[in-house]
Amino acid sequence: MIESSRPRAGRTAGRLAPAVWAVLVAAAFAAGAVLHGLGVLAIDHLPPLHGHFRVPPITLLPAAAFAAVAVTLLPSLVMRQGFGQALAVAYGCALVWTVLLAVSADGLAEPFTHPEEYPAVLPAVGGDPLGWLAGFTGRLPEYPTHVRGHPPLPVLVVWALAAAGLPGPLPAALLAVATGCSASVAIALTVRRLAGEEAARRALPYLALTPASVWIATSMDAFFAGVGAWGVALLVLGRSGAARAACAGAGGVLLGALPYLSYGLVPYLLIPVAAAAVVRPPRAAVLAVLAGAAAVTAAFAAGGFLWPAGVLATHAEWAADPGAARPYLYFLVANLAVLALLTGPAAATGLARLASRTAPSRTAPSRTAPEGPAAPGRAAARGVGAVVAAALVAVLALDASGVTRGEVERIWVPYALWIGPAASLAGGRRPLAAQAVTGLLLQGLVVSPW
Repeated sequence: MIESSRPRAGRTAGRLAPAVWAVLVAAAFAAGAVLHGLGVLAIDHLPPLHGHFRVPPITLLPAAAFAAVAVTLLPSLVMRQGFGQALAVAYGCALVWTVLLAVSADGLAEPFTHPEEYPAVLPAVGGDPLGWLAGFTGRLPEYPTHVRGHPPLPVLVVWALAAAGLPGPLPAALLAVATGCSASVAIALTVRRLAGEEAARRALPYLALTPASVWIATSMDAFFAGVGAWGVALLVLGRSGAARAACAGAGGVLLGALPYLSYGLVPYLLIPVAAAAVVRPPRAAVLAVLAGAAAVTAAFAAGGFLWPAGVLATHAEWAADPGAARPYLYFLVANLAVLALLTGPAAATGLARLASRTAPSRTAPSRTAPEGPAAPGRAAARGVGAVVAAALVAVLALDASGVTRGEVERIWVPYALWIGPAASLAGGRRPLAAQAVTGLLLQGLVVSPW
């Protein structure tokens, strides 16, 4: 009888979690409306989001219809098929869902046509990317907002697309969306390694229909999310010594690229550390990861870009930007409300249940309790909980730092996707439907620059 108290507490917390989620979101919007009315948040018209309110357009109906079909069919599809097929189906679903959301408004490429975005800098790069890289920090004040707020690698990625014969906003948008949606596959592969195949299959529908898809299409942060997710996945994949070292080395390159894509992705490195703590990769794999990451740093240093100098220059630009004047205390809490929107109400339920399942027991195991499913269930929960907790700690560190005051609906997409596996613990189709409805409401009611 004593052993049943923890599951019962988890169920109670799971039922209360959506109400807490709703109160947090409502309070953030209410306080934001007051601050905007007082002129404190003049640059944000719908705080805590950076956007405007609108009446949902009728063009959102195809996305709504697709969501209804996906919520009905996807959970059973990913459980019945082979795991590789399940990954392909989930990835296809994520792509269709994300694209339908985007085309209901201005389309995939429109955000990348803004003069503040990365493609606007390509004329300055010209045919000499190494020369541009060497002078990046010194010329930083001349560049648009997003370029000033990031390291040089995003611009170089867009430049490489153009050099490969794919210029313009549309190829960049397609790359961002395709890579961002592929994070669902990478995270599922990681969950399979940490917690078993069943946990990965259950997570797939929630990864595919995440509300964060609203900002996967289209922001460059979606590309960052995919790069980071595959870096973590490659770290834990591979069975034999040579294959594992090769995967780990490639993962190290991707993870080492993260600080050169966004300064806000440094805390992201807690996620691969947490994953490695669970799977305990061999020393050769660890050395391969470190070597891959070091190679990225060495390449940028050889090209004339020193990361610490870039951080200092960007911080000076951030301090002079109107965004730095946003109230710290409001966004300390409101950013978490935006994270709640990105991850959806099912994640709130799942986090509550995950906390209950991973908490250490204060009582001795019952001698009459069955040994079979309970222990693997707790072990699987701890595997998922490791990376989810790492993502949450990373986000809290960013939040407390005060450098992400607002606009975290795109900045925190790489972190929000790792909380997605927790949502699968909500169970059933209703929580999955709630995730889809959250995404539809965000897309329908908010005009966002991304």
